[in-house]
Amino acid sequence: MNRILNGLIVIVFLLLPLVSANAGTTAPGFNLAGKAGPVKLSDYSDQVIYVDFWASWCVPCRKSFPWMNDMQTKYGDLGFQIIAINLDKERALAEEFLKVVPSNFTIAFDPEGGTATKYQVKGMPSSYLIGRDGKIHFEHLGFRDKKTREMEDQIKKLIRQ
Repeated sequence: MNRILNGLIVIVFLLLPLVSANAGTTAPGFNLAGKAGPVKLSDYSDQVIYVDFWASWCVPCRKSFPWMNDMQTKYGDLGFQIIAINLDKERALAEEFLKVVPSNFTIAFDPEGGTATKYQVKGMPSSYLIGRDGKIHFEHLGFRDKKTREMEDQIKKLIRQ
């Protein structure tokens, strides 16, 4: 019996990143300092938005940036915008990261982590796909190459709506 229970616990744990506690809820607004000026979620209300939380020490974040650059290039003209929110306490750490791993999308800074708390971020990176309706439709914890096709399909689905 214990083996079965332990197996079920492992299965539930493995499925957690696929479950979205925030799906269907209105995305919390934010107004943060950005690399190119203030970044407000409300300024992008007519677009599909991919909000990504990252930090300079996050190894999977290094892998996600090239993919996000590609998605921004591919779908930016169709009403898609990526906003990557850095959670480092020291902005200089984020700036060093960006010298090595550049971005062609919007960068914002949240050193106090208030926005991450509103989004219930559980790990790095965490991303939230927000539709034009202002609601969170998909949530992802971590970054895995094998999931990029599914994530891109979710982006395309929301762009078509």
